[in-house]
Amino acid sequence: MTASNSPSYYDRLVAQDFDQAYKKGFIRTIIKHLSQKRHGLVSFADLRKQLAIRGQRDRGMQEIEIEKIIGSLNRYQDFDDSFLPIQTHTRGRWENIDRVYMQGEYLPPVEVYQIGEFYFVIDGNHRISVAREKGQKYIDAHVIELEIPFELQGEFDWHNVLLKQERQDFYEQTGLREIRPNVEINLSLLGQYDKLLDHISVHRYYTGEFLQREVDFSEAVGSWYDHIYAPMIEIIQKYHILEHFPKRTEADLYLWIIEHLAFLKSTHKKEITFEEAARHFRQSRMNLRIQQIFREIKKFLGKTE
Repeated sequence: MTASNSPSYYDRLVAQDFDQAYKKGFIRTIIKHLSQKRHGLVSFADLRKQLAIRGQRDRGMQEIEIEKIIGSLNRYQDFDDSFLPIQTHTRGRWENIDRVYMQGEYLPPVEVYQIGEFYFVIDGNHRISVAREKGQKYIDAHVIELEIPFELQGEFDWHNVLLKQERQDFYEQTGLREIRPNVEINLSLLGQYDKLLDHISVHRYYTGEFLQREVDFSEAVGSWYDHIYAPMIEIIQKYHILEHFPKRTEADLYLWIIEHLAFLKSTHKKEITFEEAARHFRQSRMNLRIQQIFREIKKFLGKTE
């Protein structure tokens, strides 16, 4: 037996490979932690709790893109988001897979769940880690697709995932897309769709009081959209208010202006129109921005004196 074929030869190589991968994972974890960026794999269990899974289908054997594998069922704490090992207890299994890889022997396909464009490992975390470290772009996988009621693509972001689920829940609870087809209500902050539901409930109550009859929920939803939400959006567009809030949406401004309207009514003890509230909200925000600019100028001048 030659030295190049001896077990110790492969032992040294796989140990070096693991040490290198572990060091890279350690450094990346520190850098991402300091920059407050996500550095770990997504826990499938945590994601599963948040999503309304509609069903599943077996898509059989496929060649999938390794970069699209972003999470794991039970190994999400052992690897970073590039599948570099970040726990030393993975060494033995990792090195065994690496040895098989070096010797050109058969490795079975991994098993994954697919949600949208992304994959979550059921079995095969170490195989994926080694393959990715070796520069492999694709890997054979047995894919089980889980169906959700919205698209999940682009860069994975927990905030956007939760926001999309909240939006879908709102549409389903209100039936808004059936009542007013092609309507889109997009909020940028979590927990705000419940406020819209509260607005609809209040509108339903007062509409029933005015009409002296029971108003069913579907009727209240349509009435709220036609007589409260849509007119406010028209005012927001008329006065170009969204231009002052580039990271927000018209629905965000709707909620803020409605709250501002309630504040004005309680302060001035009189009826305030939507348009008056929107204009006052816009002006007050502009004044606040001007005050902030003046403070920055004063701070700058103070440093230069």
